Amino acid sequence: MDRLQNEHLSQAYRARFSSSPLAFFSAPGRTELAGNHTDHQHGCGITAGISLSVNGAVVLREDHTVSIFSEGYPPFTLSLSETGYRKEERGSFPALVRGVLSYFLRKGVPISGFNAYISSDVPPGSGLSCSAALEVLLGKIINTLFARSSFSPVEIAKGGKWAENEYFGKSSGLQDQLAIALQTSSYLDFEDEENPRFETVPFPLAENGFSLCIINSGADHADLSDAYSEITGEMKQVASFFSEAVLRFVPEEKFLSSLPLLRKEVGDRAVLRALHFFEEQKRVQKQKQALLQGDIPAFLRLAKESGHSSYMYLQNVLPPDHHPAHQALALTLALCDRFLEGKGAFRVHGGGFAGTAQAFVPTDSLPLFIERMDGVLGKESCLPLSITA
Repeated sequence: MDRLQNEHLSQAYRARFSSSPLAFFSAPGRTELAGNHTDHQHGCGITAGISLSVNGAVVLREDHTVSIFSEGYPPFTLSLSETGYRKEERGSFPALVRGVLSYFLRKGVPISGFNAYISSDVPPGSGLSCSAALEVLLGKIINTLFARSSFSPVEIAKGGKWAENEYFGKSSGLQDQLAIALQTSSYLDFEDEENPRFETVPFPLAENGFSLCIINSGADHADLSDAYSEITGEMKQVASFFSEAVLRFVPEEKFLSSLPLLRKEVGDRAVLRALHFFEEQKRVQKQKQALLQGDIPAFLRLAKESGHSSYMYLQNVLPPDHHPAHQALALTLALCDRFLEGKGAFRVHGGGFAGTAQAFVPTDSLPLFIERMDGVLGKESCLPLSITA
Protein backbone atom coordinates (compact mmCIF):
# COMPACT_ATOMS: atom_id res chain seq x y z
CA MET A 1 0.00 0.00 0.00
CA ASP A 2 1.56 3.31 -1.04
CA ARG A 3 1.78 6.64 0.77
CA LEU A 4 -1.17 8.21 -1.08
CA GLN A 5 -3.42 5.30 -0.14
CA ASN A 6 -2.35 5.66 3.50
CA GLU A 7 -3.10 9.36 3.43
CA HIS A 8 -6.54 8.76 1.93
CA LEU A 9 -7.32 6.11 4.53
CA SER A 10 -6.07 8.30 7.38
CA GLN A 11 -8.22 11.24 6.35
CA ALA A 12 -11.27 9.07 5.72
CA TYR A 13 -10.79 7.23 9.03
CA ARG A 14 -10.55 10.48 10.99
CA ALA A 15 -13.67 11.83 9.28
CA ARG A 16 -15.59 8.68 10.17
CA PHE A 17 -14.29 7.80 13.64
CA SER A 18 -12.83 11.13 14.89
CA SER A 19 -9.44 9.64 15.71
CA SER A 20 -6.25 8.58 13.93
CA PRO A 21 -5.71 4.99 12.72
CA LEU A 22 -3.30 2.68 14.50
CA ALA A 23 -2.32 0.41 11.60
CA PHE A 24 -2.82 -0.09 7.88
CA PHE A 25 -3.51 -3.35 6.04
CA SER A 26 -3.88 -4.34 2.40
CA ALA A 27 -4.94 -7.37 0.34
CA PRO A 28 -4.72 -7.44 -3.48
CA GLY A 29 -7.33 -8.55 -5.92
CA ARG A 30 -6.43 -11.67 -7.86
CA THR A 31 -6.53 -12.92 -11.40
CA GLU A 32 -6.91 -16.57 -12.39
CA LEU A 33 -4.29 -17.38 -15.01
CA ALA A 34 -5.04 -21.10 -15.43
CA GLY A 35 -7.49 -23.62 -14.02
CA ASN A 36 -11.15 -22.63 -14.36
CA HIS A 37 -13.41 -24.27 -11.73
CA THR A 38 -10.80 -26.82 -10.69
CA ASP A 39 -10.04 -25.87 -7.09
CA HIS A 40 -13.35 -27.03 -5.58
CA GLN A 41 -12.58 -30.51 -6.97
CA HIS A 42 -9.14 -30.43 -5.27
CA GLY A 43 -7.51 -29.61 -8.60
CA CYS A 44 -4.71 -27.28 -9.65
CA GLY A 45 -4.50 -23.71 -10.87
CA ILE A 46 -2.22 -20.76 -11.51
CA THR A 47 -3.09 -17.39 -10.02
CA ALA A 48 -1.56 -14.01 -9.29
CA GLY A 49 -2.20 -10.99 -7.13
CA ILE A 50 -2.80 -7.72 -8.97
CA SER A 51 -1.91 -4.10 -8.31
CA LEU A 52 -5.52 -3.22 -7.34
CA SER A 53 -6.29 -3.87 -3.69
CA VAL A 54 -8.65 -3.67 -0.72
CA ASN A 55 -7.11 -1.52 2.01
CA GLY A 56 -7.97 -0.88 5.64
CA ALA A 57 -7.13 1.51 8.48
CA VAL A 58 -7.73 0.11 11.98
CA VAL A 59 -7.87 1.20 15.62
CA LEU A 60 -8.49 -1.03 18.65
CA ARG A 61 -11.53 -0.47 20.85
CA GLU A 62 -11.88 -1.12 24.57
CA ASP A 63 -15.18 -2.96 24.22
CA HIS A 64 -16.08 -6.16 22.32
CA THR A 65 -17.61 -4.35 19.38
CA VAL A 66 -16.42 -4.37 15.77
CA SER A 67 -17.42 -1.36 13.68
CA ILE A 68 -16.62 -1.40 9.97
CA PHE A 69 -17.17 1.27 7.38
CA SER A 70 -16.44 0.08 3.86
CA GLU A 71 -16.81 2.56 1.03
CA GLY A 72 -19.88 1.69 -1.03
CA TYR A 73 -21.61 -0.23 1.78
CA PRO A 74 -23.72 0.84 4.76
CA PRO A 75 -21.81 1.01 8.08
CA PHE A 76 -21.82 -2.32 9.93
CA THR A 77 -21.40 -2.81 13.67
CA LEU A 78 -21.66 -6.04 15.63
CA SER A 79 -20.88 -7.41 19.04
CA LEU A 80 -18.32 -10.21 19.18
CA SER A 81 -20.88 -12.17 21.19
CA GLU A 82 -23.14 -12.17 18.12
CA THR A 83 -21.08 -13.83 15.39
CA GLY A 84 -23.44 -16.75 14.77
CA TYR A 85 -24.77 -17.52 11.30
CA ARG A 86 -27.74 -15.44 10.13
CA LYS A 87 -29.74 -16.73 7.19
CA GLU A 88 -31.04 -13.28 6.28
CA GLU A 89 -27.46 -12.06 5.71
CA ARG A 90 -26.57 -14.67 3.06
CA GLY A 91 -24.96 -13.08 0.03
CA SER A 92 -24.14 -9.84 1.86
CA PHE A 93 -21.14 -7.88 3.11
CA PRO A 94 -22.13 -8.41 6.78
CA ALA A 95 -22.15 -12.19 6.21
CA LEU A 96 -18.49 -12.12 5.17
CA VAL A 97 -17.47 -9.98 8.15
CA ARG A 98 -19.40 -12.07 10.64
CA GLY A 99 -18.11 -15.29 9.09
CA VAL A 100 -14.40 -14.34 9.22
CA LEU A 101 -14.73 -13.17 12.84
CA SER A 102 -16.53 -16.39 13.74
CA TYR A 103 -13.82 -18.54 12.12
CA PHE A 104 -10.98 -17.02 14.10
CA LEU A 105 -12.97 -16.94 17.34
CA ARG A 106 -13.53 -20.68 16.86
CA LYS A 107 -9.75 -21.01 16.50
CA GLY A 108 -9.38 -19.50 19.96
CA VAL A 109 -8.11 -16.09 18.88
CA PRO A 110 -8.83 -13.52 21.65
CA ILE A 111 -10.34 -10.88 19.38
CA SER A 112 -11.33 -7.64 21.09
CA GLY A 113 -13.13 -4.71 19.52
CA PHE A 114 -11.81 -2.60 16.67
CA ASN A 115 -12.85 0.04 14.17
CA ALA A 116 -11.92 -0.36 10.52
CA TYR A 117 -12.28 1.97 7.56
CA ILE A 118 -12.00 0.03 4.30
CA SER A 119 -11.37 1.39 0.83
CA SER A 120 -11.02 -0.58 -2.40
CA ASP A 121 -9.97 0.11 -5.97
CA VAL A 122 -10.87 -3.46 -7.00
CA PRO A 123 -14.04 -2.92 -9.08
CA PRO A 124 -16.96 -4.89 -7.57
CA GLY A 125 -18.35 -7.52 -9.92
CA SER A 126 -15.13 -7.47 -11.95
CA GLY A 127 -14.19 -11.09 -11.32
CA LEU A 128 -11.06 -9.94 -9.47
CA SER A 129 -12.26 -11.38 -6.15
CA CYS A 130 -13.11 -8.22 -4.26
CA SER A 131 -14.98 -10.31 -1.67
CA ALA A 132 -12.08 -12.74 -1.17
CA ALA A 133 -9.72 -9.77 -0.80
CA LEU A 134 -11.98 -8.38 1.92
CA GLU A 135 -11.94 -11.76 3.70
CA VAL A 136 -8.15 -11.95 3.55
CA LEU A 137 -7.83 -8.33 4.68
CA LEU A 138 -9.95 -9.07 7.76
CA GLY A 139 -7.90 -12.22 8.39
CA LYS A 140 -4.66 -10.23 8.23
CA ILE A 141 -6.06 -7.62 10.67
CA ILE A 142 -7.06 -10.34 13.14
CA ASN A 143 -3.80 -12.26 12.69
CA THR A 144 -1.62 -9.21 13.27
CA LEU A 145 -3.52 -7.46 16.06
CA PHE A 146 -4.86 -10.42 18.04
CA ALA A 147 -2.91 -13.58 17.09
CA ARG A 148 0.71 -12.36 17.09
CA SER A 149 0.96 -13.21 13.36
CA SER A 150 0.77 -16.91 14.20
CA PHE A 151 -1.47 -17.88 11.25
CA SER A 152 0.04 -18.78 7.88
CA PRO A 153 -1.30 -17.43 4.56
CA VAL A 154 -3.00 -20.82 4.08
CA GLU A 155 -4.86 -20.53 7.40
CA ILE A 156 -5.91 -16.95 6.64
CA ALA A 157 -7.20 -18.15 3.25
CA LYS A 158 -9.14 -20.96 4.93
CA GLY A 159 -10.87 -18.42 7.16
CA GLY A 160 -12.07 -16.53 4.11
CA LYS A 161 -13.25 -19.66 2.34
CA TRP A 162 -15.13 -20.82 5.44
CA ALA A 163 -16.90 -17.47 5.72
CA GLU A 164 -17.83 -17.57 2.02
CA ASN A 165 -19.10 -21.16 2.16
CA GLU A 166 -20.86 -21.18 5.52
CA TYR A 167 -22.07 -17.59 5.94
CA PHE A 168 -22.16 -15.99 2.49
CA GLY A 169 -23.58 -19.12 0.84
CA LYS A 170 -21.22 -19.56 -2.12
CA SER A 171 -19.70 -22.99 -2.77
CA SER A 172 -16.24 -21.75 -3.68
CA GLY A 173 -12.94 -23.53 -3.34
CA LEU A 174 -9.82 -22.12 -1.71
CA GLN A 175 -8.16 -20.76 -4.84
CA ASP A 176 -9.21 -17.09 -4.68
CA GLN A 177 -8.38 -16.60 -1.01
CA LEU A 178 -5.04 -18.42 -1.22
CA ALA A 179 -4.01 -16.50 -4.34
CA ILE A 180 -4.64 -13.24 -2.49
CA ALA A 181 -2.92 -14.37 0.70
CA LEU A 182 0.18 -15.42 -1.30
CA GLN A 183 0.02 -12.31 -3.57
CA THR A 184 2.64 -13.51 -6.09
CA SER A 185 2.04 -15.49 -9.28
CA SER A 186 1.72 -19.04 -7.97
CA TYR A 187 0.99 -22.60 -8.99
CA LEU A 188 -1.55 -24.06 -6.54
CA ASP A 189 -2.38 -27.73 -5.92
CA PHE A 190 -5.40 -28.56 -3.75
CA GLU A 191 -5.07 -32.35 -3.69
CA ASP A 192 -4.98 -32.04 0.12
CA GLU A 193 -7.14 -28.97 0.70
CA GLU A 194 -6.12 -28.81 4.34
CA ASN A 195 -2.48 -28.57 3.28
CA PRO A 196 -2.41 -27.19 -0.27
CA ARG A 197 0.90 -27.16 -2.12
CA PHE A 198 2.04 -23.97 -3.81
CA GLU A 199 5.09 -22.59 -5.54
CA THR A 200 5.97 -19.31 -7.17
CA VAL A 201 6.10 -19.40 -10.97
CA PRO A 202 7.38 -16.63 -13.27
CA PHE A 203 4.89 -14.76 -15.41
CA PRO A 204 7.00 -12.76 -17.91
CA LEU A 205 4.06 -11.48 -19.96
CA ALA A 206 5.22 -7.88 -20.42
CA GLU A 207 8.75 -8.97 -21.33
CA ASN A 208 7.24 -11.00 -24.16
CA GLY A 209 5.18 -8.14 -25.58
CA PHE A 210 1.76 -8.88 -24.09
CA SER A 211 -0.55 -7.12 -21.65
CA LEU A 212 -3.24 -8.59 -19.42
CA CYS A 213 -6.77 -7.16 -19.52
CA ILE A 214 -10.01 -7.90 -17.72
CA ILE A 215 -13.13 -6.98 -19.67
CA ASN A 216 -16.35 -6.30 -17.79
CA SER A 217 -19.23 -7.63 -19.87
CA GLY A 218 -21.72 -5.42 -18.01
CA ALA A 219 -23.81 -8.39 -16.90
CA ASP A 220 -24.64 -8.57 -13.19
CA HIS A 221 -23.47 -11.76 -11.45
CA ALA A 222 -24.81 -10.83 -8.02
CA ASP A 223 -27.50 -13.52 -7.99
CA LEU A 224 -25.56 -16.39 -9.54
CA SER A 225 -24.43 -18.25 -6.42
CA ASP A 226 -26.85 -21.08 -7.27
CA ALA A 227 -25.35 -21.39 -10.76
CA TYR A 228 -21.83 -21.65 -9.33
CA SER A 229 -23.06 -24.20 -6.80
CA GLU A 230 -24.58 -26.29 -9.59
CA ILE A 231 -21.15 -26.69 -11.18
CA THR A 232 -19.72 -27.88 -7.88
CA GLY A 233 -22.71 -30.10 -7.24
CA GLU A 234 -22.73 -31.75 -10.66
CA MET A 235 -19.00 -32.48 -10.57
CA LYS A 236 -19.45 -34.02 -7.13
CA GLN A 237 -22.35 -36.13 -8.46
CA VAL A 238 -19.96 -37.62 -10.99
CA ALA A 239 -17.37 -38.20 -8.26
CA SER A 240 -20.00 -39.81 -6.03
CA PHE A 241 -20.81 -42.31 -8.79
CA PHE A 242 -17.28 -43.64 -8.20
CA SER A 243 -17.64 -43.38 -4.39
CA GLU A 244 -15.34 -40.36 -4.23
CA ALA A 245 -15.98 -36.91 -2.77
CA VAL A 246 -14.38 -34.92 -5.61
CA LEU A 247 -13.18 -35.54 -9.16
CA ARG A 248 -9.47 -35.26 -8.30
CA PHE A 249 -9.57 -38.82 -6.93
CA VAL A 250 -11.51 -40.39 -9.83
CA PRO A 251 -9.26 -42.12 -12.40
CA GLU A 252 -9.95 -40.55 -15.80
CA GLU A 253 -9.84 -43.92 -17.56
CA LYS A 254 -12.52 -45.26 -15.23
CA PHE A 255 -14.63 -42.15 -15.87
CA LEU A 256 -14.35 -42.54 -19.65
CA SER A 257 -15.21 -46.24 -19.60
CA SER A 258 -18.32 -45.52 -17.50
CA LEU A 259 -19.80 -42.81 -19.74
CA PRO A 260 -22.91 -44.77 -20.87
CA LEU A 261 -23.96 -45.45 -17.27
CA LEU A 262 -22.93 -41.98 -16.09
CA ARG A 263 -25.12 -40.25 -18.68
CA LYS A 264 -28.15 -42.11 -17.35
CA GLU A 265 -27.22 -41.48 -13.73
CA VAL A 266 -26.19 -37.80 -13.72
CA GLY A 267 -27.07 -36.41 -17.15
CA ASP A 268 -25.02 -35.02 -20.00
CA ARG A 269 -24.20 -31.60 -18.54
CA ALA A 270 -22.58 -33.13 -15.47
CA VAL A 271 -20.55 -35.43 -17.74
CA LEU A 272 -19.42 -32.49 -19.88
CA ARG A 273 -18.40 -30.52 -16.79
CA ALA A 274 -16.39 -33.47 -15.55
CA LEU A 275 -14.71 -33.72 -18.97
CA HIS A 276 -13.72 -30.08 -18.57
CA PHE A 277 -12.16 -30.79 -15.20
CA PHE A 278 -10.02 -33.69 -16.43
CA GLU A 279 -8.77 -31.76 -19.46
CA GLU A 280 -8.23 -28.56 -17.48
CA GLN A 281 -6.11 -30.42 -14.94
CA LYS A 282 -3.75 -31.59 -17.68
CA ARG A 283 -3.77 -28.14 -19.27
CA VAL A 284 -2.67 -26.43 -16.02
CA GLN A 285 0.36 -28.73 -15.82
CA LYS A 286 1.33 -27.82 -19.38
CA GLN A 287 0.84 -24.11 -18.65
CA LYS A 288 3.02 -24.36 -15.56
CA GLN A 289 5.82 -25.94 -17.61
CA ALA A 290 5.41 -23.30 -20.31
CA LEU A 291 5.89 -20.53 -17.72
CA LEU A 292 8.89 -22.24 -16.14
CA GLN A 293 10.44 -22.48 -19.61
CA GLY A 294 9.50 -18.89 -20.53
CA ASP A 295 7.37 -20.16 -23.43
CA ILE A 296 4.62 -17.52 -23.47
CA PRO A 297 3.24 -18.54 -26.92
CA ALA A 298 2.57 -22.06 -25.57
CA PHE A 299 0.98 -20.64 -22.42
CA LEU A 300 -1.34 -18.42 -24.49
CA ARG A 301 -2.33 -21.25 -26.83
CA LEU A 302 -3.34 -23.31 -23.80
CA ALA A 303 -5.17 -20.34 -22.24
CA LYS A 304 -7.29 -20.09 -25.36
CA GLU A 305 -8.00 -23.83 -25.20
CA SER A 306 -9.10 -23.35 -21.60
CA GLY A 307 -11.56 -20.68 -22.70
CA HIS A 308 -13.03 -22.96 -25.34
CA SER A 309 -13.42 -25.73 -22.76
CA SER A 310 -15.17 -23.42 -20.29
CA TYR A 311 -17.60 -22.34 -23.01
CA MET A 312 -18.35 -25.76 -24.52
CA TYR A 313 -17.96 -28.25 -21.67
CA LEU A 314 -18.12 -26.37 -18.37
CA GLN A 315 -20.90 -24.17 -19.80
CA ASN A 316 -20.32 -21.15 -17.57
CA VAL A 317 -20.83 -18.45 -20.19
CA LEU A 318 -24.62 -18.20 -20.49
CA PRO A 319 -26.49 -17.80 -17.18
CA PRO A 320 -29.26 -20.28 -16.37
CA ASP A 321 -32.63 -19.33 -17.83
CA HIS A 322 -31.03 -16.52 -19.81
CA HIS A 323 -33.08 -14.55 -22.29
CA PRO A 324 -31.78 -15.02 -25.85
CA ALA A 325 -31.43 -11.25 -26.20
CA HIS A 326 -29.07 -11.02 -23.20
CA GLN A 327 -25.75 -12.80 -23.75
CA ALA A 328 -23.27 -10.20 -22.51
CA LEU A 329 -20.37 -12.49 -21.61
CA ALA A 330 -20.73 -14.50 -24.83
CA LEU A 331 -20.66 -11.25 -26.82
CA THR A 332 -17.60 -10.06 -24.87
CA LEU A 333 -15.74 -13.26 -25.79
CA ALA A 334 -16.78 -12.87 -29.42
CA LEU A 335 -15.45 -9.30 -29.44
CA CYS A 336 -12.13 -10.50 -27.99
CA ASP A 337 -11.92 -13.10 -30.73
CA ARG A 338 -12.59 -10.52 -33.43
CA PHE A 339 -10.41 -7.68 -32.11
CA LEU A 340 -7.40 -9.88 -31.29
CA GLU A 341 -7.41 -11.23 -34.87
CA GLY A 342 -5.81 -14.53 -33.90
CA LYS A 343 -3.12 -12.99 -31.68
CA GLY A 344 -2.84 -13.41 -27.91
CA ALA A 345 -5.61 -15.29 -26.12
CA PHE A 346 -8.93 -14.82 -24.32
CA ARG A 347 -11.04 -16.87 -21.92
CA VAL A 348 -13.78 -16.83 -19.32
CA HIS A 349 -12.40 -15.36 -16.10
CA GLY A 350 -13.34 -16.75 -12.70
CA GLY A 351 -16.80 -18.04 -11.94
CA GLY A 352 -18.32 -17.15 -15.28
CA PHE A 353 -21.97 -16.84 -16.38
CA ALA A 354 -21.70 -13.03 -16.17
CA GLY A 355 -18.98 -10.66 -15.06
CA THR A 356 -15.71 -10.74 -16.95
CA ALA A 357 -13.50 -12.16 -19.65
CA GLN A 358 -9.71 -12.23 -19.59
CA ALA A 359 -7.59 -11.23 -22.57
CA PHE A 360 -3.86 -11.41 -23.26
CA VAL A 361 -3.31 -8.59 -25.73
CA PRO A 362 -0.21 -7.69 -27.80
CA THR A 363 1.01 -4.54 -26.04
CA ASP A 364 1.49 -2.64 -29.30
CA SER A 365 -2.23 -3.23 -30.02
CA LEU A 366 -3.45 -2.46 -26.50
CA PRO A 367 -4.73 1.13 -27.02
CA LEU A 368 -6.77 0.12 -30.06
CA PHE A 369 -8.08 -3.02 -28.30
CA ILE A 370 -9.25 -0.97 -25.31
CA GLU A 371 -10.84 1.63 -27.60
CA ARG A 372 -12.77 -1.03 -29.51
CA MET A 373 -13.93 -2.92 -26.43
CA ASP A 374 -15.02 0.27 -24.64
CA GLY A 375 -16.75 1.43 -27.81
CA VAL A 376 -19.12 -1.54 -27.62
CA LEU A 377 -19.33 -2.28 -23.88
CA GLY A 378 -18.97 1.22 -22.44
CA LYS A 379 -16.21 3.43 -21.09
CA GLU A 380 -13.67 1.73 -18.79
CA SER A 381 -15.09 -1.73 -19.49
CA CYS A 382 -11.62 -2.94 -20.52
CA LEU A 383 -9.18 -2.74 -17.60
CA PRO A 384 -5.42 -3.35 -18.08
CA LEU A 385 -3.86 -5.06 -15.04
CA SER A 386 -0.43 -5.31 -13.49
CA ILE A 387 0.69 -8.47 -11.69
CA THR A 388 2.21 -8.04 -8.23
CA ALA A 389 5.79 -9.21 -7.90
